[in-house]
Amino acid sequence: MKALVYHGPGQRSLDEHPDPVIQELGDAIVRITHTTICGTDLHILKGDVPTCTPGRVLGHEGVGVVEAVGSGVAGFKPGDHVLISCITSCARCDYCRRGMYSHCETGGWILGNVIDGTQAQYVRIPHADTSLYHIPAGAAEDALVMLSDILPTGFECGVLNGRVAPGGSVAIVGAGPIGLAALLTAQFYSPAQLIMIDLDANRLEVAKRFGATHVIQSSAGNVAEAVRSLTGGKGADTVIEAVGVPATFELCQDLVAPGGVIANVGVHGVKVDLHLERLWSHNVTITTRLVDTVTTPMLLKTVVSGKLTPASLITHRFRLDEIDQAYETFGHAAQTHALKVLIEP
Repeated sequence: MKALVYHGPGQRSLDEHPDPVIQELGDAIVRITHTTICGTDLHILKGDVPTCTPGRVLGHEGVGVVEAVGSGVAGFKPGDHVLISCITSCARCDYCRRGMYSHCETGGWILGNVIDGTQAQYVRIPHADTSLYHIPAGAAEDALVMLSDILPTGFECGVLNGRVAPGGSVAIVGAGPIGLAALLTAQFYSPAQLIMIDLDANRLEVAKRFGATHVIQSSAGNVAEAVRSLTGGKGADTVIEAVGVPATFELCQDLVAPGGVIANVGVHGVKVDLHLERLWSHNVTITTRLVDTVTTPMLLKTVVSGKLTPASLITHRFRLDEIDQAYETFGHAAQTHALKVLIEP
């Protein structure tokens, strides 16, 4: 099969790769019909994720059709159309029983990280019964790719961890796909202010269309002063870090109100500074999380009902043999105005 293979920092290629096969009783083999590129894939290519080693097929998002299942799979059969979760869960270990599927002892974030992923024609899914979701008949399967990762990530790591509340103020640093997913799902809780912050004017225009009450271009002046001006001098009740670089995490510390929450979502590959000399007395909570995808069934219902429209995040479409072009487009979003790129083998 064709697959996008990681060959070390800065190196990738579309290669002929062995087809996946059933290895465990709970495995399923899925033929990929739609996949995408995540910001985390760019972090891997930068060398920020040492658990991903050369030779790995990248990708952890997608939808497809079940081709084969192991003898232990009860809920899926060949021909089923499925959504692939970016998190693999056994549903039995101690972490899974606590709802921390991201830390599953035999799963977690393994696709495109420690086992071969979804940027390929086929993928092996361990623990298929608890790591796949049936796609309802008539659902737009390309849009459902957004439910593999970015929507549950923005919602769980940003909105839920950030304790977004009715009437509250929310500042989201980073208007990329994850930040926009947090923006979309924060509206479930009717905050009074949704402030989106980014360098990219185009992405801020998108954020306005997606429901941001205010946008701030971070190159235009003092962002902290602008946020305090919008919030009566207090700062934001919830600050969501959706970039993953030291400067944005430091900015979040300047934006949070006393008693507020900084919810980190970004993937950080280098150390960041924590300014306890300023924050120790401010009753601030800082949260970290890898998405657990516990909210995927709920989010799937909101998409099928039309309450949430993730198709609006898709800006570019490519074939698998154009995946190098897809990476260049996604990796230069400021020039290409890319949000999510869809790849169809």
